[in-house]
Amino acid sequence: QLQASGGGLVQAGDSLRLSCAASGRTFSSYDMAWFRQAPGKERDFVVAIRSSGDTTYYQDSVKGRFTISRDNAKKTVYLQMNSLKSEDTAVYYCAARIGKILSTVRYAYTYNYWGQGTLVTVSS
Repeated sequence: QLQASGGGLVQAGDSLRLSCAASGRTFSSYDMAWFRQAPGKERDFVVAIRSSGDTTYYQDSVKGRFTISRDNAKKTVYLQMNSLKSEDTAVYYCAARIGKILSTVRYAYTYNYWGQGTLVTVSS
């Protein structure tokens, strides 16, 4: 199971850190990702980190503003979001997958487990 937290209401330019805590003994074997879904839109890829933690992938619109990290000892993945914009407003979901090829990291259908989502609202 994945439990996302840390969402809230912030102003444009502010920062926020999301957390996603996982249960189970094999967290370190999973690629982890954050997706987001804005009202009336499809769920979009935001960022991912490989199980090893040494490779990350970002959607172009968040590069330089968002940072994903993981702490395998705590079984937690983080999303540090800086310089937030109104267009970042969405429900953010964490997701986990195992045994998938690298080139598919941005595709939601490749993820086995999903958190419940946490709402981020950025006011302008």
